[in-house]
Amino acid sequence: MSIAGVYDMPVARSPLVPPSPPRAPDDMTVFGRMKAIRESPIGSWGQRAYEDDIVQGRFFGRSTFILNTPDAIRHVLVDNYENYTRTPVGIRVLRPILGNGLLIAEGRAWKHQRRTLAPAFTPRAVMPLVPHMLAATDETVAKLRAASNAAVDLREAMQRMALEIAGRTMFSFTMDRHGAALRDFVMEYGERLAHPHFLDMLLPLSWPSPQDISRARFRKRWTAFVGMLMAERRAAGKAAGGPARDLFDLMGDARDPETGEAFTDEQLGDQVATMILAGHETTATALFWALYLLALDPATQEQVATEAQDATVNGALDIDKLKFTRAVIDETMRLYPPAFLIARAATAPDAIAGLPVKKNDVILIAPWILHRHEKLWRDPNAFIPSRFMTGTPPDRFACLPFGVGARVCIGAHFALVEATLALAKMIGAFRVTLVDKEPVMPIGVVTTQPSRSPRFAITPR
Repeated sequence: MSIAGVYDMPVARSPLVPPSPPRAPDDMTVFGRMKAIRESPIGSWGQRAYEDDIVQGRFFGRSTFILNTPDAIRHVLVDNYENYTRTPVGIRVLRPILGNGLLIAEGRAWKHQRRTLAPAFTPRAVMPLVPHMLAATDETVAKLRAASNAAVDLREAMQRMALEIAGRTMFSFTMDRHGAALRDFVMEYGERLAHPHFLDMLLPLSWPSPQDISRARFRKRWTAFVGMLMAERRAAGKAAGGPARDLFDLMGDARDPETGEAFTDEQLGDQVATMILAGHETTATALFWALYLLALDPATQEQVATEAQDATVNGALDIDKLKFTRAVIDETMRLYPPAFLIARAATAPDAIAGLPVKKNDVILIAPWILHRHEKLWRDPNAFIPSRFMTGTPPDRFACLPFGVGARVCIGAHFALVEATLALAKMIGAFRVTLVDKEPVMPIGVVTTQPSRSPRFAITPR
């Protein structure tokens, strides 16, 4: 029986099927595929990818494998994960903005970073940060309430809110003075430097591409900015003998449990950049897509609003009572996974599902495809939050919004708490509708981003 038959619940009404890009023709030429990848890899995948267990291909003389079976994915990301590293293109695109932080590091460096950071992201460590999340969310709701008679850009509002949460949870200070500059850095990189160029894919990593020169200039400015934020936080000091009050304290105090090593200043800067960027951009994007889906599906929106009201006691939200809201977040990240593609290169020969893999062959695990695969999900393109409320979760290797295995996102719990609380607050405060009806298409540029920022009308409840 398929995963769909085991884990999906029946729905009484026709579910919403949000807009998505057309599937690429399966006979697309290499140059056509390169053009599509540069614009958005999501548009480069054909129908076969959504039907077959494994899709083999050739790209620049190397074999490629798109994996859509849980067993094959488990082999690459868990059982033999040390044989599969980031691709040169992935490193080119991510290293200038994330440095050698946890998301990029490999081997011994990654193990040191993961062991050292893990205590800072346990559920117990995240709970003291919740007041920072709620304060920033309440301020956002108040600002939107003051402007509720005008059409609003909720994508920008969610970006600003998530950035504020990132700043407060990282440094214990608001982002009033630095938020605009930080947003400019993120937007500049996403628009100018995150799209892979033809030479990024063709040249060895040791040979700089023209884009790499621009990326290096960006990195110099970016690391200086992060260093300034760290210096400002250090100048604010830490309560003598008091508990850690933010992630910066937790990461600064962290020690590798095996070696006792702390992070160097450069390493700490890369971790700060990784946590702020990976945290705020992915959560803001997930919240935008959740609001977009709920605007298209008023009945589901009312269910969230009712739950938010019922879960509020003396003005405080009880996250344990937000089960349907959490299901909406889970279903949003299934349809619009923040990380739409996991690409790995084999460092040595291997076999996957009986297929021979050579050194440097490229393995693609695309949550965008996997989460919409016709063998794994009933109504894979439909928005059905109830599929996450059966009590039996989907197969761990069929739903990867945060990855899986040793390299699963360390901030997954943090992000889910933030997104669930923020969505409940937003929908509990406003009825959200779309001003214009032109479809918003997802595009893949580091994260699954909207093709444009539609205008929303928000009506106070």
